[in-house]
Amino acid sequence: MSQGSKWQRHFFYRKESIKTTWKFRLALLLLGMLLVSVTHGFWMLRIGQSLVCAERIRPSDIILVENFTPDYLVFEHAAALHKAGFAARVLVTTEASRDPESAAPVSQGIAELMSRVARLQNPAIIPIQIIEPISLNAAYQIRDFLTKEHLRSVIVVTDGFRSKRSSLVYHTVLDPAGIKVGCMPVFGQQTPKNWTATWHGIEDVTKQLLKLQYYRFYVLWTRSA
Repeated sequence: MSQGSKWQRHFFYRKESIKTTWKFRLALLLLGMLLVSVTHGFWMLRIGQSLVCAERIRPSDIILVENFTPDYLVFEHAAALHKAGFAARVLVTTEASRDPESAAPVSQGIAELMSRVARLQNPAIIPIQIIEPISLNAAYQIRDFLTKEHLRSVIVVTDGFRSKRSSLVYHTVLDPAGIKVGCMPVFGQQTPKNWTATWHGIEDVTKQLLKLQYYRFYVLWTRSA
């Protein structure tokens, strides 16, 4: 070893590296795309189902129509449950006005219109203050109403892809109060089997998936900590 090499080794070293070729990277990309295509039906269904509550419908004291985003099908299914005798009373959420005890006129008007078209008989209106996190604070307000009315069981009728989050929140808030929670997910054209067929379906599922994780790992965890 030369004299120069002896002192250079204190400042420099030589390292061999292996890099992939563009052919290998292209092949890997094509393989990944093939796997996604082949397993599309499996993961699409699993992601969709992960957002849906387990349907539990039994005779209860009241039916709750979640009306945060007005959807006629939710009212229609609630009316069918009411007509079938699963509960004698129906409760519909609406946005509260500046007076937290009163419903916003537009929100109440939409709820009443949908109730009439769905032939939902004599629903009670509960004004909900839109305060973040909305679902959790709404559940507390609903808990106070149910407790005041001495109601011990409720069927939550809600949008299918929102239903897992709703069920999680209501169980967290209502179970300690001794109120049993049932859940009925409602689907329109978008279902766990076909939600990737349209951009609207992909957008909705992505949004609901992010919100579910937000509530599961941040909102409910921080409240219980």
